[in-house]
Amino acid sequence: SGKSTLLNMLGGLDRPTSGEVLFDRDSLGPFTKKEMARYRRQSVGMIFQGFNLIPTMTAAENVRLALAFGGLRGKGREERTQELLKRVGLSDRTEHRPAELSGGEQQRVAIARALANRPRVLLADEPTGNLDSTRAQELLTLLREMVGRDALTVLMVTHDQELAGRFANRIIYMRDGRVVSDKME
Repeated sequence: SGKSTLLNMLGGLDRPTSGEVLFDRDSLGPFTKKEMARYRRQSVGMIFQGFNLIPTMTAAENVRLALAFGGLRGKGREERTQELLKRVGLSDRTEHRPAELSGGEQQRVAIARALANRPRVLLADEPTGNLDSTRAQELLTLLREMVGRDALTVLMVTHDQELAGRFANRIIYMRDGRVVSDKME
């Protein structure tokens, strides 16, 4: 009911039919395709519901690709790849392709890829939807740590009100594409 569309607009994947999207007081509307790509690469990490991993690439290669687009080269790229996959609990699955990973493992690769270039904002569409409760809690702990340490802002879409209540310091409820409530926790 508008939540994924909102994330797509904030991520620069869709443009609004009316109004404008602001990031750091800059309107995304006049951005060229090249400027929008730079905005996504430098400022925004995205975790999609469908993972969007490249099926012919290993977990490590999927993360490395994001780092390559971000400009990280050589040894630094490999170190960052291994660090991210370790942080999401996949050190032992780095050379597996998506088809060889469970849904939860694929989700964690997608999370590592989204965090690869140290975005300022992480847009997450149901990030815990394919994780068991232990992995979901680990993910939330990781995100909370990054919010504090890296000044990361997380905008998460979820149907899990308990999750939102435990994790968020601001909860915006939407229905039929409209904001119906906006609460600071």
